[in-house]
Amino acid sequence: MHTVVGMRYARALMEVVTSASMKMDPAQGLEELRSISEMVAESSDLRNALLSPAVSVPRKRAVVARLLQPFGASRAVRNFLFVVLDHRRIGELPSIVEAFGALLDERLGYVRAAVASAHLLTDAQKGKLEAELSRLSGKRAKLAFVIDPALIGGVVARLGSRVYDGSVRGQLEKLRIKLVSGQ
Repeated sequence: MHTVVGMRYARALMEVVTSASMKMDPAQGLEELRSISEMVAESSDLRNALLSPAVSVPRKRAVVARLLQPFGASRAVRNFLFVVLDHRRIGELPSIVEAFGALLDERLGYVRAAVASAHLLTDAQKGKLEAELSRLSGKRAKLAFVIDPALIGGVVARLGSRVYDGSVRGQLEKLRIKLVSGQ
């Protein structure tokens, strides 16, 4: 889930990478950001050094510059990470990556949907859900699937602020409300 701060930084980066003078594929920028975020997440020493106020910003910049060298990160992403370091927001990097991904999906005409199911869905079921949610949204749906055994059966799909509850648990709750209200 992205934060307000993460979205603010992601929007700024999106403006930079999509500017006429940049000539950069935003998807490449996303991959570079994901790689750095994964490196920081996987190394507690690196994370602690980048988050520590005891380590100077120039030293942090040097560490990040060295990390970026092996995979040839773009100048835009490198400079963006330096700004994030300068403003002591490196802890927001996962949120920034998530928000940037959401902005990129939106730019490419996708809408994100979260689908929870009681059991693992087949590829055919996933395809039908994707087609139906795409139809409902008017955009191509990009689905993220999770398993929630508490649903008993069926699925719950969250598409933006809308929730489509086709779960057994949801149906039982509706029945309970109906019985309690005497209708």
